[in-house]
Amino acid sequence: MAEQAPPISDLSFEAALKRLEEIVRRLESGEASLDESIELYGEGDALKQQCEARLQAAQAKIEKIQFGRDGQPSGTVPFDQA
Repeated sequence: MAEQAPPISDLSFEAALKRLEEIVRRLESGEASLDESIELYGEGDALKQQCEARLQAAQAKIEKIQFGRDGQPSGTVPFDQA
């Protein structure tokens, strides 16, 4: 019996990106059947969304927008500072 892959949401950013790269190589090779290509495309799309969400979460932790007295953005500060 084949080992089942973990859910995409459980993958680290690095593991998700590696799997996405494998999918792109497989699709670009032209060796996948139409049905397999459709399945791979769906998995790739889910992996892309997962990677983007993790990057956005990391970005939010790193910095937040700081606003000036006029209400306009005036720069950024580390996320954990007031």
